[in-house]
Amino acid sequence: MNGDIKEVVENYFDLNRNYSKIKEKLSKIDENVNLSIQYGEGIRILNQDLWETIISFIISANNNIPRIKGIIERLSQKYGKEIDWNGEKYYTFPTPKELKNVEIQDFRDLGTGFRDIRLYETTRMVLENKVVLKELYNVDTLKARNELLTLSGVGPKVADCILLFSDLKRFDVFPIDVWVRRVMNELYIKNLDETKVNKKDIARIAKEKFGDLEGLAQQYLFYWKRDA
Repeated sequence: MNGDIKEVVENYFDLNRNYSKIKEKLSKIDENVNLSIQYGEGIRILNQDLWETIISFIISANNNIPRIKGIIERLSQKYGKEIDWNGEKYYTFPTPKELKNVEIQDFRDLGTGFRDIRLYETTRMVLENKVVLKELYNVDTLKARNELLTLSGVGPKVADCILLFSDLKRFDVFPIDVWVRRVMNELYIKNLDETKVNKKDIARIAKEKFGDLEGLAQQYLFYWKRDA
């Protein structure tokens, strides 16, 4: 593996971060977290491109993995750059500039459904510098979250997912979906009626228990209980 590719791989898979220290710190919180870390010991959070992460999570709304994958593949094939590698063709994820002439119908033709206008509006907002993505790397998590929330199709959960799973690398967020609510209720809240569990209470408990590593704790707990 040449140096450039090695650097890309190490960065993308977050191989230079000391996860051993992170796991050591988290495992001391309680037995639930300790068991979840033992179960998902190899978990790492990828350094995914911010723009690609934004678009991918907008596409993911009320969607399933095969459809999400298909839409992203079609988007890349039509508007990204073609790369030949070892006799195989691959496609880069299109940048905002590469999507500047894409209309709502063009997004719809990719099978995006109701997400078409959200993708169009978010692309326009970034192109018009209403949200300057490079500035999000230099502000605190709350400011970055508020900026992301101005994008079309980005609500609180999606904003937290973007913060955690993109190369913004903010571990001090705790994305909450139906699965995470179920996990937190089962392990910590213990409400007999799961539907009455308030997301604000979950967020508060997560912050109190897991601190600035709550995003990583969420991943360990989710992976552990999802497969249980």
